[in-house]
Amino acid sequence: MMAKTLIVGACGQIGSELTTTLRQKHGKDTIIASDIREGSAELMASGPFEVLDATNFTQLQDVIMHYDIDTVYMMAAMLSGTAEKFPMKAWELNMNSLFNVLNLVKEQKIKHLFWPSSIAVFGPTTPKFNTPQQTIMEPSTVYGISKQTGERWCEYYHKRYGVDVRSIRYPGLISYKTPPGGGTTDYAIEIFHSAVKGEVYTSFLNEDTALPMMYMDDAIKATIQLMEADSSKINVRSSYNLGGISFTPRELAEEIRLKLSEFKINYKPDFRQAIADSWPSSIEDTTARNDWNWKHEYDLKTLVQVMLKGVEESIS
Repeated sequence: MMAKTLIVGACGQIGSELTTTLRQKHGKDTIIASDIREGSAELMASGPFEVLDATNFTQLQDVIMHYDIDTVYMMAAMLSGTAEKFPMKAWELNMNSLFNVLNLVKEQKIKHLFWPSSIAVFGPTTPKFNTPQQTIMEPSTVYGISKQTGERWCEYYHKRYGVDVRSIRYPGLISYKTPPGGGTTDYAIEIFHSAVKGEVYTSFLNEDTALPMMYMDDAIKATIQLMEADSSKINVRSSYNLGGISFTPRELAEEIRLKLSEFKINYKPDFRQAIADSWPSSIEDTTARNDWNWKHEYDLKTLVQVMLKGVEESIS
């Protein structure tokens, strides 16, 4: 019998593409998708789906036992921009969902767990350039506080109970396949839609705000690569730094203009500027490269090419 995997939060930006990739790799019947509500027609038709509240332990356990789940990807979360508007809801979702799956591994109901962290764990006192794996972490956002707390609990459950939990600190993720989910790096998705439509884009970040970014295919590749790595290779049980490419809104706009010369951008920073200012400008990920041979593929030029092509096809 093939081991089965449950993806919680399968309708989200990362979850939807992770579900598709894993189903292509392992077969649709071995990957159970779930979310608090049904997703796109394409996702619903691609394999088994369960409506599931990640904060409800009984629901989660029932689905895991029903399908004899081996591995869980806990992708449900409230992201940075939205979390600042609803701090208590964000804390409840982000922390309770994590504790539910940590305890299920502890109780040996499942064997393996992936839980995503974020560059939001860092804060204004963190070194901004080439932020190392181990450094000062004083997050100043609700999202960052929940992710830093989650990292500490992941490491604790591994050391205390032997829980096989693995994690990545995702940078800003860019994809044309799903809409942005309320994050501070969402401008780097929205900008392509405006450019393809011939609209002027108004960035909610300053033109010189550099942030670590990554094309979604690289993020999905890293996630699966980490989960498939031998346990003896995993030396970090809090969360791995993952570097991709760093750029500013101005640099991204200039690269887009090489393809669409008429594209124009304005800048009108909002509350997300303060969040971005508290985050690193670039990430050092030597530990992930050494432990499980991580290497990103997409640079700024290839990212812009694939995003413009993908957005154009999606709205045509």
